[in-house]
Amino acid sequence: MIKKSQWIMIWLLPLVIIGGLFSSLLGYVVSAMMVFLVILSIFKGRYWCWNLCPRGAFLDLAFTRFSLNRQLPRFFTKAWFRWLIFILFMCFLILRIFQTGGNIIMVGSVFVGMCILTTVIAIILAIFTKRRGWCAICPMGTLQESIYKRMKK
Repeated sequence: MIKKSQWIMIWLLPLVIIGGLFSSLLGYVVSAMMVFLVILSIFKGRYWCWNLCPRGAFLDLAFTRFSLNRQLPRFFTKAWFRWLIFILFMCFLILRIFQTGGNIIMVGSVFVGMCILTTVIAIILAIFTKRRGWCAICPMGTLQESIYKRMKK
């Protein structure tokens, strides 16, 4: 079931993915969300993931009936694998940003592209595993969890 907070946020995913194809500057919504959720994670951990994430809300809405609902491979939940995914995605993001040469429009398109890429992966995982299979390996979720644990110490 989708929470009220998810209904409020769900519109951001199609805005960035579809709108971003026409205006790359919408990619900065993704970067703003990344900054916001890192700050939020200091106080609330992965609160964003289960209550506000537009992709999570989309997966809940669109794949409840279509997911094969299979168990995730065990290594998906292992810290080494989650950090490997984080490092790969961040390296790819940084490389793509450097390739833009600082062009503000192109940097926005990098974030739109990352949003599209991660959504496609999330859809594939939602179909063949659990609907929120992506959430187990989400790079930002991994970072949020780590920040929260470190702040609690």
